[in-house]
Amino acid sequence: MATPMAAKRLVAVVVTYNRLEKLKVTLARLLESPAQELAAIVVINNASTDGTGDWLDAFAAQNLSQGETRLDIINSAVNTGGAGGFATGMRRAMEHHAPDWLVVMDDDGRPETGALARFQTIPDSKWDAIAAAVYFPDGQICEMNRPSRNPFWHGKEFLRTALKGRSGFHLKSTHYEGDAIGIDVTSFVGFFVSARAVKANGYPDPDLFIYGDDGIYTIELTQAGHSIGFEPQIRFEHDMATFKVGDDNGAQRGRFVPLWKVYYYHRNLLMLYRIAAGPWFWLAMMAIIPKWLLKTRAHQGEQQVFLRLLILAIRDGLAGRRHRDHAEIMKIANGSR
Repeated sequence: MATPMAAKRLVAVVVTYNRLEKLKVTLARLLESPAQELAAIVVINNASTDGTGDWLDAFAAQNLSQGETRLDIINSAVNTGGAGGFATGMRRAMEHHAPDWLVVMDDDGRPETGALARFQTIPDSKWDAIAAAVYFPDGQICEMNRPSRNPFWHGKEFLRTALKGRSGFHLKSTHYEGDAIGIDVTSFVGFFVSARAVKANGYPDPDLFIYGDDGIYTIELTQAGHSIGFEPQIRFEHDMATFKVGDDNGAQRGRFVPLWKVYYYHRNLLMLYRIAAGPWFWLAMMAIIPKWLLKTRAHQGEQQVFLRLLILAIRDGLAGRRHRDHAEIMKIANGSR
């Protein structure tokens, strides 16, 4: 008779900022899972101003009075961005909850019912990290969470990328219906990472603030020799309202709103490209940077500010400068010199 597989001690990390109604749904969904599937839930409230902190404190107290002890709430005094929130939450989970694995998500991302039970059936030694299949609530694949393979590391993907662009290195829709496959890069919605990988490679870089911190963290895991698998039977829901079809990861029809996002998006993406492209980096930049400069056309009335932020992003990205005071970026975005 086969010996039952021992449950992995799984701890969830949720980062939230001013999306209380979505957070409520996510926490309710997580708490549906019993303790043998999900041992603890660390919530990082990134200095929300919509009453999230008060609600979380009351919610945790109510659950504690009913014997639910899994909630660990951290109300940050400052907004450290998604990157800072994940770094803080993952560190808290590792230092206080003794996990075998972590699973990370934004406040609007959550496992579908049964997803964590399916995670528990995957042998601990199969992968060092796992990406879930992420869908919109209507069942369509969430494009911004589609995992990818680095085309500069894989000949087949390189050729497809040369012919098709972005769709050449992201997983195909057929992968969502097939078997597990190894990947190189993924997002922080439905990302499971083993404690052994975290101990070896550390935490996301909080200086990245927003955008690309997940891509950089996961490609650096892969670069260090850790295996990341896409497991399509583990399904997550991403109830996102910010990005719709045609948006550019923080842009509205090519226009970045608010404008300060221009800096982080381009700086961090450039850093990700540098890791991915290796010796091909400068050749890739010759094609990419002119396209970025053309985005000026979408910012009528604020072209000068857009260009200042973009040029600063390119300078810092090329120099590998990950830390710049957010107040300085906000000052530039507001038109100050």
